[in-house]
Amino acid sequence: MATQQKKSATKNGFKTGEYIVYPAHGVGQITAIEDQEVAGHKLELFVIDFQKDKMRLKVPVAKATSIGMRKLSETDYVDRALKVVQGRARVKRTMWSRRAQEYDAKINSGDLISISEVVRDLYRAENQPEQSYSERQLYEAALDRMAREIGAVNRVSETEAVRLIELNLNKGPKRGAKADNEEAETEQEEAA
Repeated sequence: MATQQKKSATKNGFKTGEYIVYPAHGVGQITAIEDQEVAGHKLELFVIDFQKDKMRLKVPVAKATSIGMRKLSETDYVDRALKVVQGRARVKRTMWSRRAQEYDAKINSGDLISISEVVRDLYRAENQPEQSYSERQLYEAALDRMAREIGAVNRVSETEAVRLIELNLNKGPKRGAKADNEEAETEQEEAA
């Protein structure tokens, strides 16, 4: 398996050193574009490092866009995502397992607006009831993905990006005790 690395190169609109979003893993950096021979076929691959996950991924250049790899969002799209988290949570009255699948699909879509909808829907303020373990896991996964992209776009740390998201979440409408009680009743009915 021969590998030939290309220095500063651009392929399909992506270039080495650039940060990108890979749907299933979030923000990564293209560290190289390599030619590699696999099973007698020459393949051109993006080498993408995800530093937080300590992971390296090799993606065929020809498949990059069809699998959803994209450039970081523009600042106006980031602003739209931050406006989404300010909105009222939209929780469907379906079973948790179905909602969890939908949230997971949104997180892995790689779309910043979809991810921000998950953050908005699963956010719990201090005065609201505790989240279940699975809700908390999905919320944290969505918040992490959103913060990484916003941090990369705004060139700030992930911690600063989380603060910015939480600031916008707290600008959202406050749910009253009646809404909290209805939600708790629904969760009890689903659990039964």
